[in-house]
Formats: sequence, C-alpha cells, structure tokens
Amino acid sequence: MHLALEVDGDFSTLKDRVAAAEAAGFAFVTIADSPLPPAGGGVRLEAGVRASYLSRLTGRIGLAPTLHATVTEPFHLATQLASLDHATLGRAGWVVGAESSAAAYATVGEPPLTGDDLRQELADVIDVARLLWDSWEDDAVIRDVATGRFLEPDRVHHVNFTGERFSVVGPLITPRPPQGQVVVIGADTLGVTSRLDVVLIDAPSPDRLVARARQARDAGAPLVFASVPFLTDVDEYAGVVDGVHLRGAGLNRDLTRLTDEFGPRLPVGPTLRDTLGLPRPANVFTG
Repeated sequence: MHLALEVDGDFSTLKDRVAAAEAAGFAFVTIADSPLPPAGGGVRLEAGVRASYLSRLTGRIGLAPTLHATVTEPFHLATQLASLDHATLGRAGWVVGAESSAAAYATVGEPPLTGDDLRQELADVIDVARLLWDSWEDDAVIRDVATGRFLEPDRVHHVNFTGERFSVVGPLITPRPPQGQVVVIGADTLGVTSRLDVVLIDAPSPDRLVARARQARDAGAPLVFASVPFLTDVDEYAGVVDGVHLRGAGLNRDLTRLTDEFGPRLPVGPTLRDTLGLPRPANVFTG
C-alpha cells in the first residue's frame, strides 16, 4: 500500500519534512496551498514554486503541488506542471485545487462559480492540461545538427480547445513531460473523478470510506487513497484502498515517526507513474 504525505506552507522546515518522507519510502508529497494571503499576514511561496525548489533536492519522491484550477490560467498551469516534470525527471503530480470562495475569485477579478458550473470548469481545465501535455509528440525534439532543426514541426500540435469560459489554441511551450502526462490527483468530492489518476477520500467513518472508494472505482478512478490525519493507523486501510495520504498538524512536530512507524518502505520507481503502477498514457495526437 502506497503512502503519501501532505506538507504545508512552512518553508523553514519544508526540506526536512520532504527528506524524511523520501527516506521512509513515501510515494509522493502533496504541497498545500491557497490563492489567498496567509491568515496571519506575511508572504506564502506558491506551491508550484516550492515544488520546483524541492525538485533538485530530492531524487525519488513524487512532488504534487496544489494548483487551483479555479483561479489559475489553464495554459500557464499546464506549462508549470510540465516544467516540474522535466525538472524532477518524471516525478511531478498535480493536486487539483478548487478554491471557489468569493475572496479567491476576487484575486483574478472573476465572479464565483458553484455547482455544475464549477464542476465543468474543473473538468475543462483538466482536459485542456492533458491535451497540452500531449501537444508535443515524444519524438518531436530531433536536434538535427546537420540541418539546424531543433524539432520536427509536424509532431507539435495545436489543441484548439474551447471550454465553457476559456479557449486554448496551443501547443504548449515545453516538450511533452517525461511521464507523458503529469499524475493528476484530487478529492472525490470535486465531481471529476473519472478525470483523475489518484482520488483522495476524506471519509468520516470506515464504512463511508468503503462506500465512497467503491463509487470512485466505479467512476473509473485508477487509484484510491484514504486522506486521513497523521496519527491514524494506516494498517486498518489495507485491502480497502491503494494508499493512505497523511495530513495534519502532527506532521510538523514529529518527523521521526515517518521512518520509525511508516518506513523504510520498498524503493520507489524512477517516475511517479512507475511508483504508483500507472501506465504512461498514449499521446492522443499519434492515434
């Protein structure tokens, strides 16, 4: 059973917490974030920036920043995540954030979305991100010194996506990510389960977890993780879910528990998809 860990915005201990999780053999860390300033004032480094910082300080663990699809321009979101996958040599994930408060939308000057409109926006952003990651074929970069050609233009594609509130022509400005597509992670409550690679379930009881895990699998989720407080006994979830995502304040106080109680685990694979047993997606533009 895979283990994942949520880390918060405390930059001073970020490197140590992620290093402890990597040493314990965790599959990935998620990096929490909000589009709003910290409640106590000050400055918070955006989760994607924190993940980039960690990319060269880690060698095995997956890095999955929370980027909010509701208030982040889709093209820039897809580019940032593709760049992270290149920087980590294939260890990038994306936690689909869905902050939808009026205050969050005010940061981009847009009215809040709710209900079906919000779900459609999340679906559109995920769909166009996947298309943009595919917009470069794997062999598009040829580096032909003799002819002076860096890429084969016929292998780079416009995506021509039109959603409910935005359109993207493409292609992406970076080559296809090493994983083909970044691992997409999100809560089952977002209403876009069929578009996720890893579904996180925060259930109030074991019975509800079993029921919601079944619903997620029926909806097409490849992997289901229980998202639970740090002090939870993860063994009770064996056979119910594919992994456990640990979160909560205890993470910041007791790093030794990561290795003493949860690790060391089996070595992880070279990419996050390899670690999780997820196949590398075929490119939609190559048939």
